[in-house]
Amino acid sequence: MSDTNDQGNSGGRKPLTVVRKTSGTVKQSFSHGRSKQVVVETKKRRPVSAGGGQGGGNDAGPATPSASDAMEAKLVALAAKLGITVAELKARQKVLEQRKAEEAARAKDTEAERAAQDRLRNEQERKQQEAREREEAEARRRAEEEAAKLAAEAATREQRVERPTKAPRAAPAVQAPPAAGAEEADAGRAKRGGGSPSKPARDDRAERAREVATKASRDAGERRRGKLTIASALGDDADRQRSLASVRRARERERERRIGGADHRDKVSIEVTLPETITLQDLAQRMNERVADVVKFMFKQGEMLRGNDIIDADMAELIAGEFGHTVKRVSEADVEIGLEGEDDREEDLQPRAPIVTIMGHVDHGKTSLLDALRKTDVAGGEAGGITQHIGAYQVQLKSGERITFLDTPGHAAFTAMRARGANATDIAVLVVAADDSIKPQTIESISHAKAAGVPIVVAITKSDLHDANPDKVITDLLQHDIQVESMGGTTQAVRVSAKTGLGLDELTDAISLQAEVLELKANPNRPADGVVIESKLDKGRGPVATVLVKRGTLKRGDIVVAGGNWGKVRALVDERGQQLADAGPSLPVEVLGLDGAPDPGDVFVVVENEARAREITEYRVRTKRQIAGNASVAARASLDQIMNRLKDGAIETSELPIVLKGDVQGSVEAITMSLDKISTEEVRAKVIHGAVGGISESDVLLARSSNAPIFAFNVRANKQARDLAEREGVEIRYYSVIYDLLDDVKSTLSGMLAPEKRETFLGYADILEVFNITKVGKVAGCRISEGKVLRGCGVRLLRDNVVIHEGKLKTLKRFKDEVSEVNAGMECGMAFERYDDIRVGDKIECFQVEEIARTLA
Repeated sequence: MSDTNDQGNSGGRKPLTVVRKTSGTVKQSFSHGRSKQVVVETKKRRPVSAGGGQGGGNDAGPATPSASDAMEAKLVALAAKLGITVAELKARQKVLEQRKAEEAARAKDTEAERAAQDRLRNEQERKQQEAREREEAEARRRAEEEAAKLAAEAATREQRVERPTKAPRAAPAVQAPPAAGAEEADAGRAKRGGGSPSKPARDDRAERAREVATKASRDAGERRRGKLTIASALGDDADRQRSLASVRRARERERERRIGGADHRDKVSIEVTLPETITLQDLAQRMNERVADVVKFMFKQGEMLRGNDIIDADMAELIAGEFGHTVKRVSEADVEIGLEGEDDREEDLQPRAPIVTIMGHVDHGKTSLLDALRKTDVAGGEAGGITQHIGAYQVQLKSGERITFLDTPGHAAFTAMRARGANATDIAVLVVAADDSIKPQTIESISHAKAAGVPIVVAITKSDLHDANPDKVITDLLQHDIQVESMGGTTQAVRVSAKTGLGLDELTDAISLQAEVLELKANPNRPADGVVIESKLDKGRGPVATVLVKRGTLKRGDIVVAGGNWGKVRALVDERGQQLADAGPSLPVEVLGLDGAPDPGDVFVVVENEARAREITEYRVRTKRQIAGNASVAARASLDQIMNRLKDGAIETSELPIVLKGDVQGSVEAITMSLDKISTEEVRAKVIHGAVGGISESDVLLARSSNAPIFAFNVRANKQARDLAEREGVEIRYYSVIYDLLDDVKSTLSGMLAPEKRETFLGYADILEVFNITKVGKVAGCRISEGKVLRGCGVRLLRDNVVIHEGKLKTLKRFKDEVSEVNAGMECGMAFERYDDIRVGDKIECFQVEEIARTLA
């Protein structure tokens, strides 16, 4: 059997063939000399290549054709599956094997290179370790030498101390000469012992040396103490030794002296935190340097500063750089970092009630709709049926769900209050009257809701009226990109009637459905934060702030920071006047205990202690004061420009100073903004003081000094303030509806406007002759060429069609008689006031100026 694919064999393997059998004889030998001839048949084993895929266990016969066919069949099937020939498949297998071999070789080379790098790194680390050990050994050796040298010097100094005074040596007594035997014995001992003295002599000298050393040590200790005490005088401290710490300090001082003192020590560079201003003493402490060194450095730089002098951050950074330290600059605004706390974890969040804002045009039934939901009568308490400030309430539905409502005013003056309500809400309910359709404040409410990114639910009120047209409202909403569900959009629209209760359940269901879509959640187990809805000064309770809790739980006794005010919560009161122990998320409450009335829209947070609260409020008040100062500078600059225009005669500005007092901060803010809008360049209503609370004597004194009236909005003056105002002649005006206040201010400003001057053309006159009359001056003989001339009218003298003088006509005569009017075609004589330069050929233009009273638009 032969291979069918010989031409595609790229591995060099020979084709399979049938090998003929060869035979022969072999002689077999046995014991006892016996032998036998045996016919032997020889078979050749078929060689199997490595890539052939065949087993080598068939030794008993020729190659099996079925195994080769199976392998070839597999190769052919795989090649057909891949869409290539068998030769290409085998070539690919060979390339893959070569690639595997190359990768294995590459991995082996990489491993060898890594091992070489590890050996090199270990060798370097070993050398570095040996170098460090040698340096440490050398340092220890030098330290030991230094210690030994210091010890030797100390011993030398101790030996140089004054020896104790010895008694005078007595004359030697006459003794009998030693016996000859004793002398010989001593001489023999000296000769045997090498000339050394006897043992008693050595002991005596050692004892004397110890006494001298003890005396010297005691004298040195007394000198160190420098103070004579009873114990030292009696000699009781003779055994006192120098402490080990004292010896170490002496060695350290000696080492510092030898290496050049403390100025050459290695300094440690540290990171110094620098605020905007800092004292030299505080800077030295943060740099871990001596104050004297910092002062000395500044003295070398030519600055005579002391430790308690204040420097700015730039100079402090230069000083720190000179001392080898790095600097980290911080600002005063960093006190507010981390004020709002960390973000809540998902597992800590719990469902909360939705916050719904009622928005729309004035008198479209917003408060009445809310009353129908609350089953109360708030609109009856509002002056003129208009909501003057934001009301925050929480209602509980029949299903047990709670919804928090914010009622915003619809009057144009309360734009800022509507914007705050939209920013603090989850869902906006757009109230549109079925009989009035879209109005300016409706469009403005839509803009605020879109800017805040909150979903809108349309409530079409007054649907029970006979002239109601809800379809027109839905159609008009399309012009403002609001498409209701009935028109194929996503905005829900409900027809309601606050009077009959029509559609109230459908409205609450729509709000609940929208809240489910939003998945509103909050973490109640954390310090509270939220937004200030309204604030006011109550006569019996002090500053009162209406707040809306966004996260956490506000408890009685918490330290609260709201804008530039702070305080400890003394009481929490809900909209029904009930005292609460705490307030959770989405619950509006009145907070008592702040040191002032915060601005509406300010964020309130609970802080850990009073010191932090005081630090934050001081920074905010200081920042607000700086901004106000910058604004006053800008105002002065603009006033300078106005004064320049006044000098040019372009404008004439008048101001109406006003002292404004209101019941809540939002009303004062809205009135102030409305007054700014009706002001012009010529007349301006300036609120010199606006605050909440009743009118006091200080307000009357301020109004008197400023020549300003007092406008009281929903507040009254006490008896002392009224009596003072009558004595000082200060006018106090009381208002309960904002329309009346704005109308009065507008009429007052209109009266302050300068009248409008309107010029009317009368005619032209040509100068025919000039007469010089005694005591009168020059008189022009003229002929009226166009129109007419009136006595006392305005005149312009034209020469070559150029105006060279503008003034007033002094004399108008005809035939020596004064006349009041001269018509066209007639001749007359004219003279100008305080002007005589008139010539023949000049032309006179006559006109009349009328003054017309102006009003504000």
